[in-house]
Amino acid sequence: MLRTLTIAATFLATTATAEAISFANWNEQRLKLLSSNDYTQSGGTLGIRSDNTVSILWTRLPQPLWDATRAQWNWQVTQSVPPTDLGRKGGDDRNIAVYFLWLPAGAAAAASQADIRSLLGRDDVRIIQYVWGGNNAVGQPIPSPYGVAGTAVTIPLRQADTGQDSVTVDLAADHARAFGSAPGALVGMAVSADSDDTVTMIEAQVSGLRVE
Repeated sequence: MLRTLTIAATFLATTATAEAISFANWNEQRLKLLSSNDYTQSGGTLGIRSDNTVSILWTRLPQPLWDATRAQWNWQVTQSVPPTDLGRKGGDDRNIAVYFLWLPAGAAAAASQADIRSLLGRDDVRIIQYVWGGNNAVGQPIPSPYGVAGTAVTIPLRQADTGQDSVTVDLAADHARAFGSAPGALVGMAVSADSDDTVTMIEAQVSGLRVE
């Protein structure tokens, strides 16, 4: 369920090389028919409540940001799911996942109207999910058990617990480490929370999202 508190431009310039991204106009994609997280979208802050539910909030990125190589954000968890195995399909609940999606530069323009479900099903997409949750080793890429094999990895940044943190990631370096190649065009981003396998609840927040 989406609750948009303010109307703002999706992208707010902060410097000549960094772009602050507003959550105001992101779209929700349900992954199960009767399951939907509650998202409170307020400009640069996204509130998340997941009560035995799972869904994805996502946005496309405009062409000037397709060559971004770094990202940063703040995140906070006040109620956490228990630790899970992030490599196990159907048992991988996590508090927050921040997704970055790339396509080959030559395919990006033609896919500019594709929705998140279509992008996740392509064999030429590359996806990194940075995750707060699980019991896996922090920083080690885990092949995603979903979608087309070899197209997505999960990188745990913090195991399941509560607290708050600030994150800076080197997208280009992590893409090379995960997939053995330089990234293509960064065409989209997403945020999700997942509590349905453990039948628990998440209260969380993401803010200060920037790419450059």
